Amino acid sequence: MGWNTVMLGLNGLLAIALVAIAAFTWKLTQSLKAAPRLQPAEAAPPEASIDVIIPAYNEAENICACVEAVLTTALSGAKRFEIWIADDQSSDATGQLAAALAAQHANVHHLTVPPRPTGEVWHGKNWACAHATQFAEGDYLLFIDADVRLSSGAIAAALAEAQAHQADLLSCAPNIICGCFAEWLVQPIMMSAIAIAYDFQAINDSTAADDAFAAGPFMLFRRAAYDTIGGHAAIPDVIVEDVELARQIRRHGLTLRYVLGIDLLGVRMYSSFGTLWEGWTKNYYLGTEENLPLTLLSAFTIAMVFVMPWVGLLASLAVTLLNPEFSWPRAILYGLTALTLGGYGLLRWLSHRQVGVPLRYWWLSSVGGAIVVAIALTSIVKTKTGWGWTWRGRSLKPQG
Repeated sequence: MGWNTVMLGLNGLLAIALVAIAAFTWKLTQSLKAAPRLQPAEAAPPEASIDVIIPAYNEAENICACVEAVLTTALSGAKRFEIWIADDQSSDATGQLAAALAAQHANVHHLTVPPRPTGEVWHGKNWACAHATQFAEGDYLLFIDADVRLSSGAIAAALAEAQAHQADLLSCAPNIICGCFAEWLVQPIMMSAIAIAYDFQAINDSTAADDAFAAGPFMLFRRAAYDTIGGHAAIPDVIVEDVELARQIRRHGLTLRYVLGIDLLGVRMYSSFGTLWEGWTKNYYLGTEENLPLTLLSAFTIAMVFVMPWVGLLASLAVTLLNPEFSWPRAILYGLTALTLGGYGLLRWLSHRQVGVPLRYWWLSSVGGAIVVAIALTSIVKTKTGWGWTWRGRSLKPQG
């Protein structure tokens, strides 16, 4: 195989990558541009009545900061504002810390969630959430994860938004906080892909259950609507419970609203490569509803957008060093490489400008993209076989 043949193959892939980058950039900017943003409220809605439920399994490193952030929320006029920490059989110090918080604050309550019923399949946080709702009496139920950090006005703003739009379920996409190296590489890519797959305007304008989506870290239900759909107890074995709850809202003719909450809440989803790998390989394939062609297409698109421009750059350098003779395929290779790199740079700059997607380590996107592709393929295998399919060490493999 000669150099020209190799370059022709690379040029074909780079041409596909250029089209993919253009489409990816357009769809992402359109989704973010049209996204409603959660805005600070001047005051909490009068007579607000809300219970905040925090399911917690081995969250010793998060639970105190999470609860303390919730306590700073300005709800001075609320007739009810209670916080429930549902300790889901943690093996670390979560229970002790939750008990200490409850002892310090009258409106903080520590619940020791009992073991899951024998013979029943409960996945994820469904059991803890269902247990905690038995104690909540507010007009609204707010479910947040322990790794969420709210600003002082987040809950007031969410209540005002929900009431203004008569939303039975208001879900907010949080700001994604990156800490470790793996997060900087992977999370910007994942968040961009999710923003494209789940366009804010399309979700809010549709009434179809299949178009519904919600972000699990922050879900505010009107209590009557939550009871109508049966809550978490109605979907005990569903792993991606946030999306299914949103679909249940739609199936019951209720109102769903999905907004950008990046100005008022943030979440650090994972603290290491190991937890990031476990979490995304758990959810990636399920997020496509186990649609194999769609999952493979998404992995191919990620490879074209985030990996291929840098492959083109390396190939251009290699060709220059190993075969200095000029040819038209080489000239085209140089041109397509420059265009794809420029397109990728524009994509990252626009997403950073619109919603603050981090630019750190942008030049290592090929590594991040390769990891995402590996996550997608591994997720297919784990979901289909149950091999290594866990969350926080708990197996998700179907029993029997």
